[in-house]
Amino acid sequence: MSYHIRRGVPEHHRKAAAQLYWQAFGGKLGRVLGPEPQALAFIARVMDGTHGYCAVEDDSGTLLAVAGFRTAQGAFVGGDHRDLRAIYGLGGAVWRWACLWVLARDQEHRAMVVDGLSVRADQRSRGIGAALITAVCTEARRRGYVQLRLDVVKENMRARALYERLGFRVIRARESRLTELLFAYRTAFVMVCPLRPWDASEAPRGSSRSS
Repeated sequence: MSYHIRRGVPEHHRKAAAQLYWQAFGGKLGRVLGPEPQALAFIARVMDGTHGYCAVEDDSGTLLAVAGFRTAQGAFVGGDHRDLRAIYGLGGAVWRWACLWVLARDQEHRAMVVDGLSVRADQRSRGIGAALITAVCTEARRRGYVQLRLDVVKENMRARALYERLGFRVIRARESRLTELLFAYRTAFVMVCPLRPWDASEAPRGSSRSS
């Protein structure tokens, strides 16, 4: 079975991409963005496919995985109080906006940051996650960044091991009682990967893999 990595997430994959994102981060975001039907509607509404990469099966066109990134110009999954109000109503938007601010205050807006990686459960251990992060690294280089940053919660040792294999290193740990209360994690590791300068002769292109 072969697949290819493509820049951007096509509109017809928006709902499937939202489900993948929730699969990966529902445990962290569920207390704030739940219940699930509303969370999926919110994620699908705010998702910016231009700030992501996806893995698609060659034969069927099925979405296998997504990886997003965030810069000062936008995020893979962002949104504002108007989007929250459209999904949750005025009352539900107010407290959710306050909770999400707890996450936003720790974000580095000058850096390029991985904004979520999710691989379908039955497609793991095929190298798809690594291929997507490599594509995001290339995108960061193309945009002139000298490093790519991400946050990984302490308990997610599998993800940390993947990122370390790809050249990321922990530079500090962040602890917060608020994130423990709101998002079910207390400690997150900040990891960075240094990037070599972009060569103008390198042209971005999709890549195919098989297994």
